[in-house]
Amino acid sequence: MNFSLEISPKTDLDTLPELKDVYITFLPGGDFKDTATKSGELVNKGYNPIPHIPARSIENDNHLKEYINMCKDLGVKQCLVIGGSRDPVGKFDSSIQLLETGFFDGLKIGIAGHPEGSPDISDVELEKAMQDKKPYADYIVTQWLLDPDPIIDFISKQSVPVHVGITGPLKITSLIKFANIVGAKNSINFLKSNFTKALDLMKPKDPNEIIGKLKDHSENFHIYTFGGLKETNKWLMENKYV
Repeated sequence: MNFSLEISPKTDLDTLPELKDVYITFLPGGDFKDTATKSGELVNKGYNPIPHIPARSIENDNHLKEYINMCKDLGVKQCLVIGGSRDPVGKFDSSIQLLETGFFDGLKIGIAGHPEGSPDISDVELEKAMQDKKPYADYIVTQWLLDPDPIIDFISKQSVPVHVGITGPLKITSLIKFANIVGAKNSINFLKSNFTKALDLMKPKDPNEIIGKLKDHSENFHIYTFGGLKETNKWLMENKYV
């Protein structure tokens, strides 16, 4: 199995586990130079950095070119093209608009997948967006999930590899909070129906539970740590994944 995880431009790289693929966020209001610079630092340490390129945080073609060229100059070989925040800062409103520019030559491209839907777009629009994006994509990274059924169904319909989004070892109460934010409806119901006792809610959920149900369908898992990098690192080492 292969694991990747996500960090911010402010993450201390000395705290990272020994994983090859590390994604770097570009959050609303941030500066792409911070994400690109962190990518370069990761290259120098032997990692494969994968910067986020969020459409609605890119102002125009020149802004996009500058970001991509800076990443390439620093040794980046791969990127994740996403929609990003709800409010566009410039001309781009969706990831397909970025992909259609043709500026990504030479980069391996990942796109986002939402097996449980998204609070920002209807299921019909989401499916159309996926079909539009797939010709440009080398692989798909999904939102994090806890209910295996939607992801198994999603994987069965794809023509490119799917990297399954999972969480690190977080308490059930924290998972419910984050599931509400991303609109993971099935996972919210899965949590509430399987973990009802107060004691259960305070225990960290072991990611191996979802991995065990999905490892026959995908060998790639992308970890959302939600700030719990130390706990995730410990879990990876205890399970001999690194």
